[in-house]
Amino acid sequence: MKRPLLPVTLALALALAAPALAQEARAPETFALTDAHVHPVSGPAIAGATVIVRGGKIRAIGKVAVPGDAHQIDLGGAHLYPGLIDADTVLGLAEIGSVEGTRDTREVGRINPNLRAEVALNPDSHLLPVARTGGVLLAHIAARSGLIAGTSAVIETQGWTYEDMTLRSPVFLHVRWPTMNVARQGKSKDEVAEALAKREEALAAIRGAFREARAYVAARRSPTSTRARDLKWEAMRPVIAPARGQRRVKVAVHAETQAQIEAALEWASDEKVAVVLVGGADAWRLAQKLRDRRIPVILGRTFRLPRRAHEALDTPYALAGRLHQAGVQIAFSTGGSGFSAANARNLRLHAAAAVGHGLPRSAALRALTLGAAEILGVQNRVGSLEVGKDATFFVCDKDVLDDAAQVTRAWIGGREVKARGKQLDLYERYRNRPRR
Repeated sequence: MKRPLLPVTLALALALAAPALAQEARAPETFALTDAHVHPVSGPAIAGATVIVRGGKIRAIGKVAVPGDAHQIDLGGAHLYPGLIDADTVLGLAEIGSVEGTRDTREVGRINPNLRAEVALNPDSHLLPVARTGGVLLAHIAARSGLIAGTSAVIETQGWTYEDMTLRSPVFLHVRWPTMNVARQGKSKDEVAEALAKREEALAAIRGAFREARAYVAARRSPTSTRARDLKWEAMRPVIAPARGQRRVKVAVHAETQAQIEAALEWASDEKVAVVLVGGADAWRLAQKLRDRRIPVILGRTFRLPRRAHEALDTPYALAGRLHQAGVQIAFSTGGSGFSAANARNLRLHAAAAVGHGLPRSAALRALTLGAAEILGVQNRVGSLEVGKDATFFVCDKDVLDDAAQVTRAWIGGREVKARGKQLDLYERYRNRPRR
């Protein structure tokens, strides 16, 4: 009887693929970027500098000699920046708004602390290379469903699998605070009562979830406990009572209005949990309280209208400057919708608009990079150009906050990545089409 050919064929295919696989798995090359206008963010800019990269890490910056084994890349005086961080997005979780199967941002039910955003990440998303064209090399992703939407992750915008791309997880447990204001004009008493009842029900559900999680942790700690392990409440343990050696996780509260923010801060005080505010359109109204409690704010989109008809048109544009002036730590985001994810490349323009309305340029750059990294807890690896940090940076032909600036090259973890999106590919394809 003849032996089947499948094992032989498979072995031959693996043998032929081995060199390519080995090449893909090898460590990043050693290289030197010369004549770079380096913006470390953690310090003053350095003109005509050299950056040495080895093993995916920055090994030297400044007027240093190029090692003999380093591949040399002359930047010709171009600007070098640490990768920008979109601090609240669904990049990799949403693709086409009208196609349900490409949207992994929602789950059934309102209380889902066990959702893990990185597990739903699509490494092949076409939106990721588009984001990189704007210097967005890192993103903080989270689900959008219910009241408690699980935990978030900081990802790199290039990789084969979600494990490759995940820089840190869990980052925060996300709570989406219910609307506090109930519209009364033009509503009947029954309609107002129903809206108030729904609001109280949602608030009670959040409080009840934390109460149940505390009871679960207490029961599991008892040596005589027979309570089974529950992934739902286990996901909340790092927030309310971390086990030995476990890192405490903050709560990211998504709230926009003053009433929402005030209620959320009171709740956080009662629950004794550390919080980060996400969105915060009215955060400027509570800036002193946020500063005193050292609560950072991950801003929503700059390009939006005021929440109230009587507010100045530039209120959203001036928000970052007002918070910075009050001493509140901030980070920029493009917002958490699928539409915003498709436009994540414009993150730097949100910061540039804030600069035009009172935010210092240095503060804007920091909020895009190191400030965001500090809020997200990844400042030991990214956010600035320093010796020992990941070689995650990009080259820009102008100041990154200049509207006309173009990202020309980018590296993530010392590996060069494609800094062009589908739009440019299509543009060049049809520009060079055959002509009769």
